[in-house]
Amino acid sequence: MNVSDLPATERPLYRLTHLDKKYLTNVELLSLVIGTDQGIIIAQQLFTTFKTLDNIHKATIQELKQIKGIGTTLAGKIIASLELSRRVTEHRELPRKADAITAPNLLYEQIKGKVTNYYKEHFFICSLDTRNNLIAVDEISVGTLTSSLVHPREAFEMAIKRHAAHIIIAHNHPSGDTDPSEDDLKITKRLVDAGKIMGIEVLDHLIITPQTYLSFKEKHLI
Repeated sequence: MNVSDLPATERPLYRLTHLDKKYLTNVELLSLVIGTDQGIIIAQQLFTTFKTLDNIHKATIQELKQIKGIGTTLAGKIIASLELSRRVTEHRELPRKADAITAPNLLYEQIKGKVTNYYKEHFFICSLDTRNNLIAVDEISVGTLTSSLVHPREAFEMAIKRHAAHIIIAHNHPSGDTDPSEDDLKITKRLVDAGKIMGIEVLDHLIITPQTYLSFKEKHLI
């Protein structure tokens, strides 16, 4: 059903204007982002195809364009709106001054929401101060982890910018398997060796999934 086919009081914009936003469904909210007369139909099809908001956010522009009525501009608009929502949540989840990272599970709990929300592998540098307080979590590369993709220069440039005393490196495995690959092991060794030269110790490397993590330090791989 098109938006114009609904009674005026049942249209998403009217409901948003006259009710608290929490009373609108995800389909209604997404239809407002879409902003066309077919917004509800398109939003319903998105949920039929991708099931959840999280999956819609993770979809690529090309994947969204498979839905009838969605072109490049609208796909970009949908992704951008959901990314803004993710960043608001991320900002709330990661306080500027966090507790000291004394064990891998403490870092995992703080950053899993930021690190796992992707289809591709994303590589992060977690900067720590002299007391192992978490200063910042910065993304430095996206894509399948290879030695050509992750270079010590970018990693330690960010650590220096953050005035880090130590760093922990982290990346997600979208497959859900935390076993390290050969490239994971090679990159870790390369960064550990570079850290010794730079005077910024690499304390650990975490491979993260939404359910669990692997710590190179706990597995004696670092």
